[in-house]
Amino acid sequence: MPVPTPDPAGTTRRHWLARSTALLTLGALPATPLWAAAPAAPEPITLPPLPLRQRRLANGLQVVSVPHAGAVVSVQVWYRVGGKDDPAGRSGFAHLFEHMMFKSTRHMPNEMFDRLTEDVGGQNNAFTAEDMTAYQSEVPSNHLERLLWAEAERMAHLNVDQANFDSERKVVIEELRQRVLADPYGRLFNALPAYAYEQHPYKRPVIGSEADLNAATLDDVRRFHATYYRPDNALLIVAGDFDAPQLDAWIDKYFGPLTAPAMPVPRVAAQEPPRQRDARVTVTAPNVPLPAVALLWKGPRADHPDAAALEIASALLSAGDSSRLNEALVYRAQSAQAAGFAAELHADAGLLAAYAIAASGQSLRTLEKALLAQIQRLASGPIAPAELDKVRTQLVTGALLGRQTPQGLAGAIGQAVMLRGDAREADRTLARLQAVGAADVQRVLRQHVLSQRRVTIDYVQGAAQ
Repeated sequence: MPVPTPDPAGTTRRHWLARSTALLTLGALPATPLWAAAPAAPEPITLPPLPLRQRRLANGLQVVSVPHAGAVVSVQVWYRVGGKDDPAGRSGFAHLFEHMMFKSTRHMPNEMFDRLTEDVGGQNNAFTAEDMTAYQSEVPSNHLERLLWAEAERMAHLNVDQANFDSERKVVIEELRQRVLADPYGRLFNALPAYAYEQHPYKRPVIGSEADLNAATLDDVRRFHATYYRPDNALLIVAGDFDAPQLDAWIDKYFGPLTAPAMPVPRVAAQEPPRQRDARVTVTAPNVPLPAVALLWKGPRADHPDAAALEIASALLSAGDSSRLNEALVYRAQSAQAAGFAAELHADAGLLAAYAIAASGQSLRTLEKALLAQIQRLASGPIAPAELDKVRTQLVTGALLGRQTPQGLAGAIGQAVMLRGDAREADRTLARLQAVGAADVQRVLRQHVLSQRRVTIDYVQGAAQ
């Protein structure tokens, strides 16, 4: 499969790990005082459906394309493999393999993918999450054919050798050390899935452990590539400036000849049971300046009807300086340095988490009671229309702004397919957010949080666990 001749024309690739703990930090939404004069309730934004073109090749590859004004195009390949699919005793493996995909192939030397994107004024990136691994590139549209070739090439002909494996394993272990082990609160957030889930492999953090990463072998890597990196386990998204018939012809040319293995793709079958009893655990770590507490509940799947209301509830509690937890714990009571709430809903199951990092001299029991009190207050007390409108508008506006580029638009489609099973969910999600009312927020908090069993984690100074 020779590379198409390029048209002459970089953003440094930033490998990043999409993990649930990242959303447990304070939001960055602009603050508006809750006592400000309430504006009139905004009219719902009605948007035409995205002009999606969908097809599936004979080899099982799912293809979604959508035009977007401009002279650039985003090519993204999303594989249905994430942290939940890590082999037993090999946590962090899907993330490790994400790095491997940027190495050499049969027709591309190391670093060539960067040359195909960054050297023509484009960019490339990738991330691994619980349910997926995604490779996202954006280039001037006259380089579209070459990028399609490159994605098909590394899907089918990646060189999985010892030298590349050893170098990328070192990179991933260094990420683990910087993001988890060196951060005073990294071990806390990294431990949340292990205590939130009882049966599902979501309990293993996506970034993995150093022991598991060091235990991996070259045969493990080759087997992983053959098992999951195949056309019938992939979603190809093209968004931006393209000629539709020409795009279809190029996809048929470069991806059509790829074959899917006869063996079926392994799927996680574990079902997460309801929690039967409350639990309290202590997690210790070195270099913890001040203790912290986290409260965990099991949550629904990403495609659950209550997902939008839980997202609104999470934002009301913790998005921005004027959010309820910040106002109550950080500013008024000054009992916490930081506080937050997150609704992490994955394809198979979810978790709901509240946390607070203590201010000097504050007890964790005081913080625990304060977190629960604010959740109870939101679930039972009045919600000012201005407060709800502000948060709802911020979430919808953020989603719309993200779709102003081909890269962001393709990303929204990828999330819709991987988490909710349908590209059209990218449209429906916006409508559902706008439809959430105060009663919905209060109902989902009562149903999924206050009436459920929870795990309480005390995070304190001590030996590493």
